Amino acid sequence: MEKKGHFVLIHGASHGAWCWYKVIPQLKSVGHKVTAMDMAGAGIHPKQVHEFKEKMDSDKAMDSQFLFHNGLDKPPTSACLGPNFMASKFYQLSPPEDLTLALTLVRHVGFFNDEESIKAVALTKEKYGTVPRVYIVCGKDNILKQDFQRWIVESSPNEVKLIPDSDHMIMFSKPKELCSCLEEIAEKYT
Repeated sequence: MEKKGHFVLIHGASHGAWCWYKVIPQLKSVGHKVTAMDMAGAGIHPKQVHEFKEKMDSDKAMDSQFLFHNGLDKPPTSACLGPNFMASKFYQLSPPEDLTLALTLVRHVGFFNDEESIKAVALTKEKYGTVPRVYIVCGKDNILKQDFQRWIVESSPNEVKLIPDSDHMIMFSKPKELCSCLEEIAEKYT
């Protein structure tokens, strides 16, 4: 009997487990176990983003909103990504219905920019270095530029795969290609 993988799918900033809805059935259909998780402060359980936006729409010209709970002289503590920003930077190659879905479900994202938080998540060989890692490059990612992606690759993953015509939201713009990559990874590491 062929051993299949267990994929634990983690969403990115402002999103939730819902963003994996195209990938989950494809992986399950070939026998993989799949778990998509809502991280703390994200997903379908916290308040809807429109409840916050109604209180913060004083400047209609602003597309994305940044909050400065530690004062304006310090870095922002959280952000709510606007529809134009999401359309041009995250979802530029994704189907319009996926952008529409995201716009109804995205959340504020908190930034961890204090020294204590940074130390707590420091990547070390003991904490992170024992797990095989594969970085999938999204060829037309408008958020993570190529030089930053190269830095990530040089700093961490054991292996790199490329999906050239995908935007940052690869699970929407190229779900079949993403599943093929994940299948290859599962075959190699399980």
